[in-house]
Amino acid sequence: MNNNHVIINIGRQVCAGGLEIGRMLADEFHATYYDRELLGLAAEESGFSKEFLKQSDEKKGFWRSFLQLPINHVTSNTSFYQNNFTQESLFKIQSDVIRKVASQGSCVFVGRCADYVLRDFPNVVNVFVTASMDDRVQLFMKEKNVSREEAIRRIEQVEHRRATYYNYYTGKKWGQASSYDLCIDSSLLGIAETGHFIADFIRRRLAHTDLKQ
Repeated sequence: MNNNHVIINIGRQVCAGGLEIGRMLADEFHATYYDRELLGLAAEESGFSKEFLKQSDEKKGFWRSFLQLPINHVTSNTSFYQNNFTQESLFKIQSDVIRKVASQGSCVFVGRCADYVLRDFPNVVNVFVTASMDDRVQLFMKEKNVSREEAIRRIEQVEHRRATYYNYYTGKKWGQASSYDLCIDSSLLGIAETGHFIADFIRRRLAHTDLKQ
């Protein structure tokens, strides 16, 4: 891996601005942005359909629902059922793709346990973006046109799933400060200023470790 590459991994609460900040940082550091795009790459690498891989997306309990999928949502290879395939195999497919693209140039990964997958790579900065529950609920209500109660329920549901997935595969705790280089509340500065703050932190972090961006 070229030492001029920078890898930025972003964990985030629902509606905390992690996706927007990730795209801002990708532009700032001339990096390739990856979120759901990884599913398409994983499908290409593995031969499985993108629809099949979507089912496993951040769902530790996914495998129980696998057998209910039509065969054409899995793979065109009928020898699939002869393989000893597990959910951990799906995680490995995605992890292999993350490592492959990270070795090719600067990247921003949102979620996907990328901080754990790339833990041995140089030039890696791990960030977790939070926001106040009220701000997140208000945004979710606006985007999804749901009640406050429904917004809270769905936010908590998604975050429970993310935490379960992350904790299971990394052995760390999702959202806990010790799991990241920086945890920041985007409610304090707003999305744009939070992005600028994180970009400045990344530059300082790289300079502190005698790396250059």
